[in-house]
Amino acid sequence: MKDWHRCALFLGGVLFGTAGVKVLSSKDAKKCYTQITAAVLRARDCVMDTANKIQENCDDILAEAEEINAERRAKEEEAVEINTEVSVKEEEAAAGE
Repeated sequence: MKDWHRCALFLGGVLFGTAGVKVLSSKDAKKCYTQITAAVLRARDCVMDTANKIQENCDDILAEAEEINAERRAKEEEAVEINTEVSVKEEEAAAGE
């Protein structure tokens, strides 16, 4: 009995596989695959556009951040120079007393 059961399952699988191949290779199925592929390509284009916009914004943010840091560095260097000049003048005044 088990042998007939296995044989029936095998034949059912072969029939299902053959019918499946026919269905998957039909004109209607090919049209469906084409529509799905077109939708995926549109989605890819949309994602790529969004990624490019994000990258451009990141580049702008990076450039502005570098400008801010350069300005801050310049102010800090200017403050150090002023403090150094004041210290030198104080030392000269103290030495002159």
